[in-house]
Amino acid sequence: MKNNEIELPKITLRSYLNVLFVIANKDWKVYWRYPINALVNILNPLIWLAPIFFLGKAFSQNGEALGFAAYTGSTDYMSFLILSTAISNFTSAVFWGMGYALKNDMDSGVLESNWMTPIPRLLILIGRTLNSLLVTSIISLIMIILASLIFGFRTTGNIWASVLTLIPMLLGLYGFGFGFAALVMIMREANTMVDMGQFLIDLFSGSQFPVTVLPRWLLPVALSIPLTYGYDAVRGWLLNTKTILPIQTEIQLLLVFMVVMIIAGVFVFRKLERRVRSRGTIGQY
Repeated sequence: MKNNEIELPKITLRSYLNVLFVIANKDWKVYWRYPINALVNILNPLIWLAPIFFLGKAFSQNGEALGFAAYTGSTDYMSFLILSTAISNFTSAVFWGMGYALKNDMDSGVLESNWMTPIPRLLILIGRTLNSLLVTSIISLIMIILASLIFGFRTTGNIWASVLTLIPMLLGLYGFGFGFAALVMIMREANTMVDMGQFLIDLFSGSQFPVTVLPRWLLPVALSIPLTYGYDAVRGWLLNTKTILPIQTEIQLLLVFMVVMIIAGVFVFRKLERRVRSRGTIGQY
């Protein structure tokens, strides 16, 4: 090495993993600085489920939701909703973990300095979601335990098959999250985009109801969203509900979704990120 040259550290897989750990560890410490928020995140889904529980009881016949069973093949509407709520928590973790994390960095004035570090930008985004996914897993598990005690939650299917089905769905969501984060950089507004985006996807993917109850003109919209098949397949594995398509077909669709969304998400993020850097607006808000 010449005297006037600076030797840059080698970038290895270990260094990438260390970056992910550092980012996730920082977010973990920040999150638990506000333990009341964690308590609220556990209780909030239970509060929303309570009115549905009593409403379902009011419309049940001899304690069975026969109308619900006609669409799903099961009268256990609470297990249907509790499971869907747990899956929606992970969807929310990706949306807020990527899109809103960038907005927080913009507001804090550290986005430009973070972007100048010699590590891939996508690695930073992934690191910001690791803590969200870990916290979401803990909160969802506690929520399911409490919901089973309060409302009743029973699974009669294959737990491991449902977990394996969730993996391509979550990886596909990462690809979607990359593109979504790029839009946040362009528009510099996260709250409205995250709220609207998550609400519409949860609504049309049937997170709280079987999509077959939708009007005919809205049903194609629901069937065009890959997450619809993720919710449907997981419920089919765990609750033995009637699925829209054979479960194996839905898993194949999820695998295609995973590959397409990761490629598309990375492409969109890099394209828009270059545009923001060229315009010099990456740190503006």
